[in-house]
Amino acid sequence: MKSQITNALSDFFFEYETPRQVLVRNRRVGVVCRLIQLGVLAYIIGWVFIYEKGYQSTDTAVSSVFTKMKGVGYTNVDGDERVWDVADYVFPPQGDSSFVVMTNYIITEGQSMGKCPELKGKHNCSSDADCEGGRLKRTGNGQMTGVCRNETKTCEVLAWCPVEDDNIIPDPPLLMSAENYTLFIKNSVTFPLFGVTRSNLVEGIDAAYISKCLHSPDKAPLCPIFKLGDIVKLSGFNFETIARVGGAIGIVVDWTCNFDVDVKHCKPKYNFHGLYGNPAETDKARASVGYNFRYAKHYLEDKIQKRTLLKVFGIRIDIIVQSLARKFDIIPTLTAIGSGVGIFGVATVVCDLVLLYLLPKREFYKNMKFKYTDTQAQQDSESLGLDTSVYYALEANARQVQGTDQSNEPDSEAGSTETEK
Repeated sequence: MKSQITNALSDFFFEYETPRQVLVRNRRVGVVCRLIQLGVLAYIIGWVFIYEKGYQSTDTAVSSVFTKMKGVGYTNVDGDERVWDVADYVFPPQGDSSFVVMTNYIITEGQSMGKCPELKGKHNCSSDADCEGGRLKRTGNGQMTGVCRNETKTCEVLAWCPVEDDNIIPDPPLLMSAENYTLFIKNSVTFPLFGVTRSNLVEGIDAAYISKCLHSPDKAPLCPIFKLGDIVKLSGFNFETIARVGGAIGIVVDWTCNFDVDVKHCKPKYNFHGLYGNPAETDKARASVGYNFRYAKHYLEDKIQKRTLLKVFGIRIDIIVQSLARKFDIIPTLTAIGSGVGIFGVATVVCDLVLLYLLPKREFYKNMKFKYTDTQAQQDSESLGLDTSVYYALEANARQVQGTDQSNEPDSEAGSTETEK
């Protein structure tokens, strides 16, 4: 064991390996080698340079988005006529990249703080014992007073009265006119690495064009004004369905630019995606559908604080900017070329495995590929007056002849070359 460890350490510290080239005339190995090299070359040219554009450096943009809705809606509920403008149906009103457009609502007017019966189904009762005073129920509308109201058979609560009844959602949606609202998107992007700033109001998009254009993927793909009904349709939704209970839609502004050509060719592309609520989904038993929220308008009446509560159903729009810019750079180009040249070594490794372990004449190829030197062999060659290389050739031939005699293998032969017949 000790001698084995000593020999291993001696071999590690006192042996040196150097490559040796052997020309092998074998059609099968030659074809395998060239096919592998051809595959590597196709990978470098097709994938690395053409598809992945490995000769270019990349950068993503810093962006800002400004939005503005326009349009007027009209409702007539039980003879109560009302006109809704942008200040009424857009939340929040600041023009952010994420906002909600109201398309349906449930309104509860004239609420004031007081005691009133809970909504049926929230907390039913048959006596005061069923109503625990001071208790707050998560799905209720207020704090129970401990009284059971006989007229409704529900517990009395301290809350904003009368409590909201949202069991019936208006159908058709009250603000179907929202389909004709328009959305204006103003987007600016900056690519810091390349020092380029672009706006979606590109060349040819001026005030006169904006005043009359309406976005169309085919006829006006660069127009930044979108009809809400078209947005819903392009996202795959039905407007009346999503308007009734609400939903979410994503507008993707895609900036994919190649700065090896003129910057004016860097233009946005708009894509539309339904983010919430699959229109093909028909499962009526889902726990939660649509998109809604509540907000209240407070006021004083006869020195009594009151409020108007609205449960809003609407279309949430999220504007998402994605970007990728490319430009030629010598550093990634050289890196791609260098890595590709390194991959060519795969052909050598595969062919060596075939030669040394799979072919019938593998022992012959091993003798041709590997050469061992030691001090004793050098001394023997000098004592015989032979050059060291000649001595090793004679010794290799002798080993080959001896191996042939012992194994009687017809695939083995002496010499330094072998030709496949």
